[in-house]
Amino acid sequence: MADKIFTAPEMLRMSDPTGFCPGCGHGTAGRLQFEVLDEMGLLEDSITVYDVACDSLYMWAIDTDCVGVAHGRAIAAACGVKRTRPNNPVCAYVGDGATYSIGIQHTIWAAARNENITVIVINNGVFGMTGGQMAPTTLLGQKTITTPAGRSREMNGQPLDVVKLFTGMDIAYLARGSLDSVASINKTKKYIRKAFEKQMNGEGLSFVEILSPCPTNWGLSPQDSLKRIREVVEDVYPLGEFIERGVK
Repeated sequence: MADKIFTAPEMLRMSDPTGFCPGCGHGTAGRLQFEVLDEMGLLEDSITVYDVACDSLYMWAIDTDCVGVAHGRAIAAACGVKRTRPNNPVCAYVGDGATYSIGIQHTIWAAARNENITVIVINNGVFGMTGGQMAPTTLLGQKTITTPAGRSREMNGQPLDVVKLFTGMDIAYLARGSLDSVASINKTKKYIRKAFEKQMNGEGLSFVEILSPCPTNWGLSPQDSLKRIREVVEDVYPLGEFIERGVK
């Protein structure tokens, strides 16, 4: 409308892009999260916690409450937010580097305590924002700027698989989806919805890992990045639902 007066935050959201690289999966993954919250009628009450990584760019692009914290501390902060705001849907939206490296202690103990939050982890196999260094999820043989000859089992150990890490833990939900195709995206959205449903039912920790492309740091086109997920990454990180409280 011509006579509409916009606030400064509204002008910022309209004028500034998210800054995600072309072909990055964050745009799709974040959209799925907020679509689910909107469809569940939870968007206005939702609180998302981001750390200092690619995911933090969302803070300038969304019209919902969010909290920015130090790298690797999003899950710990989300636990605190949920304990003080128990009726709000709280999500830690984080990358694989922060979740399984610098923040691994928070990841494990949130699961051990079965904290009633939702965690969405973007697994793109690298530290994205800082230039594409090896992450805990980097595949064996994968070249990064810190593993120019490829990740070695002897030198760097095996990739970390959260399904194996959480085996035997009494959490509400654990699933892994992908963004490699429309069918996978639709299935991932269902996982995210179930995760928030379980949180709002008070069942405990709901954890969704998403295999996501990082064309810039993989040195591939967006199309070839999706192909790599289908043909290579999913062999190491299978998709599906792995833990669901009350379901055998």
